[in-house]
Amino acid sequence: MNIDLKDKTLDELEEIVVGLGQKKFLAKYIFQFIHAQNISDIEKITTLSKAFRQELVEQGYYISKIEILEKQVDKDKTAKYLFKLNDGERIESVLLHDNKRRTLCVSTQVGCNMDCAFCATGKLKFTRNLSAGEIADQVNTVEADSGKITNVVYMGMGEPLLNYEAVMKSIEILNHEQGKNIGIRHITVSTCGIIPNIEKLASEKLHPRLAVSLNAPENALREQIMPITKKYPLDMLIKAIKSYYEKTGQRVTFEYVMIKDLNDSYKHAQTLIKLVQNISCNVNLIEYNPNSECEYKGSGSAVIKGFAAVLNAAGIETVIRFRMGREINAACGQLGADWLKKQKKSEK
Repeated sequence: MNIDLKDKTLDELEEIVVGLGQKKFLAKYIFQFIHAQNISDIEKITTLSKAFRQELVEQGYYISKIEILEKQVDKDKTAKYLFKLNDGERIESVLLHDNKRRTLCVSTQVGCNMDCAFCATGKLKFTRNLSAGEIADQVNTVEADSGKITNVVYMGMGEPLLNYEAVMKSIEILNHEQGKNIGIRHITVSTCGIIPNIEKLASEKLHPRLAVSLNAPENALREQIMPITKKYPLDMLIKAIKSYYEKTGQRVTFEYVMIKDLNDSYKHAQTLIKLVQNISCNVNLIEYNPNSECEYKGSGSAVIKGFAAVLNAAGIETVIRFRMGREINAACGQLGADWLKKQKKSEK
């Protein structure tokens, strides 16, 4: 039985409170203390009577808390957090600064089983999914340490749509006006292309921004660097994305990691244009982030700018995301790279 109060939506807390013979409105106080005030101790929820607090503890309810093991800060102000979970597992989150926006990149799984060829995290063994409380607590803990978070992107360790229920529950928690109150348009979920759950997401009441990690404009090349393509081919993925737009009216972001001599030619740009030109979308070109576990190299700024110019000329809104946090292995695809190095050293 999961009795972590941090893992509960307001509706679920109301059921718990009423089930214990208390007034329904007390659930709001619990939710606010946990998610607006970052409280992780039932005894500190002073708006509840001492007797009720004691009853919650006696019934086995608790408020989980992830622990900051390490914080690294790059010269560009990007901060990487290493967290220890209650069972001893570890995850990382990254805080990005962009003018007034403070974006937290959160993890959804311990490790990842997507095995994308360009990603260090994919080399880590998948251990388990995170709970909604563990996902939300990355925001709570970083906010308590570094100040207000304005945007959340589900682009850290793991494939968010393979932990669908917990991800959607955490979004409901973070979006709620009694908690963090982060606007749904300020929450982005990224996926390698888990088609059944893209279709499921289209039917939800809450629609975060959807980002699809594309990285190749043709099926054979995408299979080479993203094994998930064998299960969900590119033509099926594009069809699902078009359907998502038709149902939600929300355009999709395509993420495209620029890898030298692999997916960065003029021909690749032209093929990409044909692939997405009839979809309401924008494209983020991401500078490849080298790590010791992957053989690839980045395309270089001149090539990336040229690629972007071709897309923009065709009327496809394109933004270049040059890597941030590169000195602390906090950039896209690098989470867990430090662990892999230590792991390999210990095996020698």
